[in-house]
Amino acid sequence: MLRILHYPHPVLRYPSRAVTEIDDTLRGIVREMFEQMYDARGIGLAANQVGLPFRFFVLNLTADPEQKDQELVFINPEIIKRHSSIEDEEGCLSIPGVHGDVKRAKKIKVQAYNLQGELATHDAEDLFSRAVQHEIDHLDGKLFIDYMGLLAKHGIKEKLREFEARHRQAQASGELPADEELMKLLDAMTRPTPDPFAAADAASA
Repeated sequence: MLRILHYPHPVLRYPSRAVTEIDDTLRGIVREMFEQMYDARGIGLAANQVGLPFRFFVLNLTADPEQKDQELVFINPEIIKRHSSIEDEEGCLSIPGVHGDVKRAKKIKVQAYNLQGELATHDAEDLFSRAVQHEIDHLDGKLFIDYMGLLAKHGIKEKLREFEARHRQAQASGELPADEELMKLLDAMTRPTPDPFAAADAASA
């Protein structure tokens, strides 16, 4: 079973590998990701937030599990145009309780494959644009806190230390492997194999 991983789990800084096959395994993972996202009351979730270092994410700006017609899946996404910029507050399911202002493009054009293997183009602006950029950052191993100013980062320092302490405690208790072992698992997952998702449970244990 997948679960949302928290800062500073190494997978959140691990650059994701392109998806090479869209099959029933991937579709099942996507469904489970939507369920995890809704349980956490989020609007977006990237694969590496659940321990999978692959380039896809799910989105539903309504955060409403009843509105499945609003669900979007972005596989191997690429932003091809950006227009103007705007600063607004963001949060993250992998750093719950932490918020900060981030400047991003107000409008973007993004291309990605969907679960049918079709290349789709989206013109996104405002919250849609911000959410897509936030999730693509995840796939590149970046977090919204990276963009915060020095004063804002100082304001969340204690909260981040709490997350770091919980991470170390989970490793000390054996609930979570050491960072070095987690990195080896991630490297193994991103090597070409018949079933690249096979090590997911170990990486998110």
